[in-house]
Amino acid sequence: MMKKNLLFILLFCTFTAVAQKKQIELEDLWVKGTFRVKSVPGIQAMANGASYTRIENEKGAVVVNIYDILTDTFQKQLIPALTFNKQALRYDDFQISKDGSKVLLFADAENIYRRSVLYHVYVYDFSSKQLSLLFADKVLHASISPNSKDIAYVFNNNLYVKHLDNDVLTAITKDGVKNEIINGNCDWVYEEEFEFTKAYEWSEKGTYIAFYKFDEKDVPTYTIPMYDGTYPTLYSYKYPKAGFPNSKVSIHTYNVSNKELVSYSINNNADHYFPRIKWMNSDTHLCVFEMNRHQNELKLWDVNVLNQATDNFYTETSDTYVEVSDNFMFTKNGKWMLYTSEKDGYNQLYKYDRNLNLSICITKGNIDIETIHAFDEQRNVVYYTEATSTIQRKLMAVNILSNKASCLTPESGTHAIQWLEGNKYFVDKYSTINQVPVISLKTSAGKLVKVLESNTELTNKMQQYDIAKVELTSIPSDFSYMKVPLNAWVIKPSNFDATKKYPVLLYQYSGPGSQEVADKFPIKDFFWYQMLAQKGYIIVCVDGVGTGFRGAKFKKATYLQLGKYESEDQMNVAKYFASLSYVDPSRIGIWGWSFGGFMSATCILKGNSIFKTAVSVAPVTNWRYYDNIYTERYMRTPQENAAGYDDNAPDQMAHLLKGNLLLIHGTADDNVHVQNEMSLINNLIKYNKQFDSETYPNRNHGIYGGSTRYQLYKRITDYILKNL
Repeated sequence: MMKKNLLFILLFCTFTAVAQKKQIELEDLWVKGTFRVKSVPGIQAMANGASYTRIENEKGAVVVNIYDILTDTFQKQLIPALTFNKQALRYDDFQISKDGSKVLLFADAENIYRRSVLYHVYVYDFSSKQLSLLFADKVLHASISPNSKDIAYVFNNNLYVKHLDNDVLTAITKDGVKNEIINGNCDWVYEEEFEFTKAYEWSEKGTYIAFYKFDEKDVPTYTIPMYDGTYPTLYSYKYPKAGFPNSKVSIHTYNVSNKELVSYSINNNADHYFPRIKWMNSDTHLCVFEMNRHQNELKLWDVNVLNQATDNFYTETSDTYVEVSDNFMFTKNGKWMLYTSEKDGYNQLYKYDRNLNLSICITKGNIDIETIHAFDEQRNVVYYTEATSTIQRKLMAVNILSNKASCLTPESGTHAIQWLEGNKYFVDKYSTINQVPVISLKTSAGKLVKVLESNTELTNKMQQYDIAKVELTSIPSDFSYMKVPLNAWVIKPSNFDATKKYPVLLYQYSGPGSQEVADKFPIKDFFWYQMLAQKGYIIVCVDGVGTGFRGAKFKKATYLQLGKYESEDQMNVAKYFASLSYVDPSRIGIWGWSFGGFMSATCILKGNSIFKTAVSVAPVTNWRYYDNIYTERYMRTPQENAAGYDDNAPDQMAHLLKGNLLLIHGTADDNVHVQNEMSLINNLIKYNKQFDSETYPNRNHGIYGGSTRYQLYKRITDYILKNL
């Protein structure tokens, strides 16, 4: 009897403890910021590798101070509080010249697209203590030359250089015109899909500037109405959809001293891409990356700016597409190029010997490398992050002469690395799927120096709430297109009872090379999913075929048929959960954003007997409407692959809708145009299908601003609670 009473007391106390836990509310997520994850502001290490700089506020003024990287002790003030036109100068970022004589200060940030930002730029001279405005208007991509003599920037589609010794401003180009010619800055599609926007680079000694020129006159124009007055204003820009003309892109160099401007004809092909240019640790040799339009052939060209000779020294081809990244590094001795490639099935590290015209694989095994961080030329050591066990990240070091590798961050989980200049230290942001990030400073050998941020406050806050553990698991191979187990995470209610029946909500993104299932904190929308779990939902995320870090074969299996096998995997995942005793098979839903929105719409249409409800945010509904660099990489052109475009397009499957569908889009989405949603809606109307939609005026692809996110997630939450 005593044992029974004791057991009852323990159970009662456990139940009471759980019952007393706080419940997460939407206000916690989008109004109060209850669960903020703290980070460490970007540490800018100085060239000596032993000190770092930090922007700080002192008595309401912005200053930059220097600290010892080991002890965090103050060393000296680098930039004092400054005033301009009798107003305190506030800025977001800075760039110090290589000789330390001057600094650029970037203020009043104004985003254009995803990566391009306009700034008012100021120049501060440390010796004279003089502060000046670089240019009256906001400019793009201001940077100081390596010889500290000049500043380059882009304004109104033209590239300029200002000579600091005499304050003379020179227009390198004069033909820039909006929606026609761009110099030194990317057009929209390069910025979005090749993931860079500053389209010029200083040579090693600052003698030359290499830059892009985009002639986008033949690219069709897309116009977005902005609902900001009695009559909407119209924003027009060049957006090349699949199968349509691209900008004609050319590469040029400018000699800063003699003003010689040279244009290079590379491969004599107008319909190609230049996804990167990089100086080869040289003042006279420029590497130009060139790809054909199908993006299945990458050529690297050595451009000699002294005699304008061009040499195609490296070529890589693929049956599908070649992935472009920043994992290319040229050694200072000019002997090797270090790079990663999937040509042997996994993204491995290679060294290419120019003299022998030979590539040698340095790393081995069925593991993808994510990022090359640095090369210590004195020790011949490359530092890189690999996707251990596909869902973890660890920092590795390998000697490129012996090929001997070692792990510098052995703890299981995810190590997000910020490598510091000087090759002495790195910052390690470490977490697991249920452990908040701990940010530490470590030596290049992996030895802990100090913890910079433990996120203890967040840990303590989370203990006050009813938060369930996230389970990392896998879906059996019988339920996957590739017949391999699929990585998954699952959140069940904390009071989960296997004898009950629960609704299931699938979240996925599913885009080529993406990854949503990873052993890191927090997973996207972690606390919102916890709120739904508190209301009795099981939340599931599965990375199906086409996602990344499982080798090229797994990632590229969706080639020419985006949406076909990815949706089949998600439908099979739903069938797997429907077979479990604790799942209500009549209450399975799916949601996603962007590519995930495309997938959600596809799944509820193709899988209309499986899914009850879908929420599709900013979806592509037919790849004919999306940009050509991204789409043609995976699908080729609509003219070549019409069936691939239409067979799995949601707007072509509208007649299949049976369940509940909520469509959400921002009208000013410059990335996935609201045209996508309108095309699907038109066909839903055509077939007399009932659906729900929410439109956000003047919001872009991220759908944010003011209280937008709170309203958006309330709309989605209410829809799920009502319809699932």
